[in-house]
Amino acid sequence: MTVAQNSVQNSAVAGVTGPAATLQDRSQRAAILCGCIVGFAYSANYTNHAPLALALMRQFSFNQALAGFLTTGIFATHAAMQIPGGHLVDRLGAKRMLFFALVWVTLGNLAIAFAGAYWQLLACKIFTGIGTGVCFVGGARYVHAAAKGPRLNFAQGLFGGSVQLGAGFVILAVPRLYLLAGWRAAFLVSAGMALAAALIWLAAAPKVSPGAAPPGRFGEMLLAPQLWLLGVVQMATFGLSLVVGSWVVVILTKVLRVPTTQAGLIGSLVLLLGIASRPLGGILRRHMGIRPLFIGSLLMIALGCFAFVPSSISLGIALAAVVLIGIGVGLPYAAMFSRAGALFPGRAGAAMGLVNMLGIIMILGGAPLVGHLADLSGTFRASFIVLGGFSLAVCAAVPFIARDEPTSQSR
Repeated sequence: MTVAQNSVQNSAVAGVTGPAATLQDRSQRAAILCGCIVGFAYSANYTNHAPLALALMRQFSFNQALAGFLTTGIFATHAAMQIPGGHLVDRLGAKRMLFFALVWVTLGNLAIAFAGAYWQLLACKIFTGIGTGVCFVGGARYVHAAAKGPRLNFAQGLFGGSVQLGAGFVILAVPRLYLLAGWRAAFLVSAGMALAAALIWLAAAPKVSPGAAPPGRFGEMLLAPQLWLLGVVQMATFGLSLVVGSWVVVILTKVLRVPTTQAGLIGSLVLLLGIASRPLGGILRRHMGIRPLFIGSLLMIALGCFAFVPSSISLGIALAAVVLIGIGVGLPYAAMFSRAGALFPGRAGAAMGLVNMLGIIMILGGAPLVGHLADLSGTFRASFIVLGGFSLAVCAAVPFIARDEPTSQSR
């Protein structure tokens, strides 16, 4: 075992042996529910602009490339806030930071609803990403502290599922809202969702103590090999899901001639299946080791990616591939973030933030890479070979992830 692994494990042992307040069952369920409400409300901002792209392009006269920067803008600041936001949550507490983060998201949506130019849209998305970044690490940290014990992985999966539900819900709801009341109303509703979540959070979220775990050295956490391995798995799951989801629709419409509405529904399955597969992964984690769970999931993803490689595929095969990828990317979620929090219990927010940041980097770099490879080759075959190969490469790294949860017995 390396010195770095020893230092990580010792930090985790200190946290496990320290005293921690355990919530009663009723309070624990309330805490998990409040965390899921936060996850649903903030994650709508990942995708609430996507169904409005054509309307916004007509309104403000910009092209598709600039429309893509709206997604880049929110995810750039969302990624940038993962570690600093987690550090603030660790120091100031999840309950306090989540309230302010939700208010921040509310203000960002109110501002974008009254935007009068493209640069204002982009600036508001960049602003909003700061709040969503803190919301994720705050919610994951809060659930980790609230659900200590046998429910932890399932609870973390429920929180992750609520994030997928929020991102997927607006893809379906915003087009209908736009037809009824226009694009500005969609952002006003997003603001209302975040504000309602903030008020529910303030009134109903039980106070959760993270325990008396010492924080551990910040530099050790940033360089911990086990966290980086978890981050690479996050790249091959969450990161890859958004990359695939963004391009599958293009393949279905241009190659298989599927109607746009039907293609959009099939493409959204990559995200929507996570609503169920993330909690399911938490249940499975109670009955199987972390390595088999990760390896099985990554093999499903690789198989789904390779299904798009042949020059001619049927709609049935494409649908099966999307389902494989959608389930595969969701199953490891709960185990990843529960393990990250257990490795550094005194810095669980920042540790989870590091893992998630790596997944977001995959989104920011992977989507343009897939498009570039498609432009060079004229097809998406090379792109999906690379994505499937990346999943297999990460699968080969899984045996380096510690088999056992960090406990005092594993020192």
